[in-house]
Amino acid sequence: MSLRTSTLGFPRTGPKREMKVALEKYWSGAISAEELLSASDSIAVKNYEQQLARGVDFIGVGDHTLYDHILDWSERFGLTCTRVKAAKLTGLDAYFTQARGRDGIHALDMTKYFDSNYHYMVPEVPDDVTPTGDFKEFIRQIKLGQQTVGKEKTVPIIVGPLTLSKLCKPCGDLSSDELLTRLLPCYEQLLKELQQIGVSEVQFHEPWFVKSEAVNLKDVASALYGKGSALTSSKSGISVNLCIHFDSLHVDVYKYIITLDVERITLDFCRGSSMLSILEREGFPNNKQLGAGIVDGRNVWKSEESAAKLLTRIRKLVADDNKVVVSPSCSLQFIPYDLSLEKDLPSDVREQLAFAVQKLDVLIKLASSSTTTNDDYEWVGEDNTSGADDISKATKVGEVTVTADMFSRSEAFDVRREKQVSVPRFPTTTIGSFPQTPELRRNRLAWKQKKLSEADYQQVIDAELKKNIDIQTDIGLDIFVHGEPERSDMVEHFGQRLEGFSFTNHGWVQSYGSRYVRPPIICGPVSRREPMTVREFKVAQEMTDRPVKGMLTGPVTILNWSFCRVDTPRWKQALEVALAIREEVADLEAAGCRVIQVDEAALRERMPLKDEEAASYMSWAVKSFRLSTAVAKSSTQIVTHMCYSTFEDIIDKIDEMDADVLTIENSRSGNEMLSALSGFGYNRDIGPGVYDIHSPVIPSKDELIEQVRNLAQSGLPLDRIWVNPDCGLKTRKWNEVIPSLKNMVAAAKVLRDETAPRMG
Repeated sequence: MSLRTSTLGFPRTGPKREMKVALEKYWSGAISAEELLSASDSIAVKNYEQQLARGVDFIGVGDHTLYDHILDWSERFGLTCTRVKAAKLTGLDAYFTQARGRDGIHALDMTKYFDSNYHYMVPEVPDDVTPTGDFKEFIRQIKLGQQTVGKEKTVPIIVGPLTLSKLCKPCGDLSSDELLTRLLPCYEQLLKELQQIGVSEVQFHEPWFVKSEAVNLKDVASALYGKGSALTSSKSGISVNLCIHFDSLHVDVYKYIITLDVERITLDFCRGSSMLSILEREGFPNNKQLGAGIVDGRNVWKSEESAAKLLTRIRKLVADDNKVVVSPSCSLQFIPYDLSLEKDLPSDVREQLAFAVQKLDVLIKLASSSTTTNDDYEWVGEDNTSGADDISKATKVGEVTVTADMFSRSEAFDVRREKQVSVPRFPTTTIGSFPQTPELRRNRLAWKQKKLSEADYQQVIDAELKKNIDIQTDIGLDIFVHGEPERSDMVEHFGQRLEGFSFTNHGWVQSYGSRYVRPPIICGPVSRREPMTVREFKVAQEMTDRPVKGMLTGPVTILNWSFCRVDTPRWKQALEVALAIREEVADLEAAGCRVIQVDEAALRERMPLKDEEAASYMSWAVKSFRLSTAVAKSSTQIVTHMCYSTFEDIIDKIDEMDADVLTIENSRSGNEMLSALSGFGYNRDIGPGVYDIHSPVIPSKDELIEQVRNLAQSGLPLDRIWVNPDCGLKTRKWNEVIPSLKNMVAAAKVLRDETAPRMG
């Protein structure tokens, strides 16, 4: 018999970035709020129709969002941040102000969603918060789903109360436990409203249960989903599918999860290698359904044979096919929309891939198979740890033997610093990229389509370099960048110049809001063909006497922002990339580059969710960075950049990276990282972002003076503090960037005067 199937979410982007287009038209005033919502609904309906056409039995609905689903849920529960409430903003004005900010109101903090490449808006919760449920917009989405696929197939997706309460940031002493208690009546109200429109089943997404602390959350789980809880079907009349994804459960957590009073438990068998063995060892209760998350929602490899063998093992364990529902491991929002749009992928790579639409086909094929395969199953997934402990020894990576001495600079930081570029107190710089105009993008597309010659394209790039250098000269920055006009993306640019990568034309994935990226696909051993950035550096440096930074993306970020191989441990892939970046560092240095930035924006985001597994990951991640940079001479300043994640608990590992300058996102997070660095005794140079580049707001000179003054009072040594924006400026417009940077430079000069030693 065929097994039943379920989905847990779908890409919000649209096949060709229709959601991004609609958002940016709305922000520019080209369309109305009604037209924006209509465009959004059209994308959601198309998603539901894709799933209906393939015969999915339980279709997850209500996950579509204008910007961010966590922001959606915080709004539904009345958690609008205090400063937006004070401005008496409502509706979409309040929603997008929290996401993007506006004059005088800074946006919410933004950080990684668990260990994914997606960023969510962090709800701010004051001590006196009283959640109130307003679910009209969500109910409208569910009705739209019911009209499209039928009531019997429509399953609302709800971010669970535990997970939501943990993702919020208290603004005072409010604990997540107290917030959870205050939220529960609103969840009860939601279930009542869903029951009134004929909903028979809901999904509660509770990925927090995969974290290490979940071993201590048994009582919380019982209060939420145990017998007699208001969220269970015995109280609400709605069946509950408790969905727990992004990793295996700890065995002790699994033991209490299977005792909860829910009808189905959907588990992730793709991201953690131990879920199947725990199921085999502990068994599964015969009074529940198992949602078997066997189709990987986080990677683009089809892995169909492995999934079929895994399903065979699961069916033997559960014994009753009526109790097994086949599903993706998580929402499919983390992968591109439709492989059929790709015409240029190599055929041998393409036949191994599945994007969101094709994952539905894999799902149905697996569930429809009437025969079981042999059960010689071996877990196929992204391996973080196997063999990683051997990195400190001589390790063969391709044709190179990596030895211990290749991970260390020749001299200690304090000795190196005296030999590096001389700058004034509070030196100013930017993170790397500058705005890219529509004309530049059109020229790049024409070049890719061979409508513009290589020589003509290089003239376009050189003209952009000249413009970027002239603008920085006029602004008065201390350390320049070339502005990266030749790059469409900080990872894609390098992947296109390395062996072992494949690329898509329409493989867009949402990073946050309207920011979409096209992750490369690592499909073979990685190596460098030729220099990747030296030409643009040399052209830019010849235009100025100020130092121009060489701009590279670090090995861990390239790996984490790509769809990596599942047949090779991730640490080995990271070392392959690190060796390629190491060669580039040496070539930049030989070309006269005195400051080289190696961005590790994604160092933290793929760190395992369980504390006991994180140490191994951080060990090889740090070593990969050091392998890529340790070739630099002492006189070469190595900078790294990190953004939009939580770093306080890995400061010791950041210190181990041995970078000369660390630049970090800071403006939305209230200087929390600075306090942590100061408390740790971090003694290297630090460039905390002084303004939010994800917002169109131009910070005033006075605002930036106050921000730089806060840096000066943070406890960090004054001569070690740099002044820079939060991140690269590619997504902004020149009429926003130039005045912002001028105000930033002016603020740095004021603080130089304020803190200058006084004579007499």
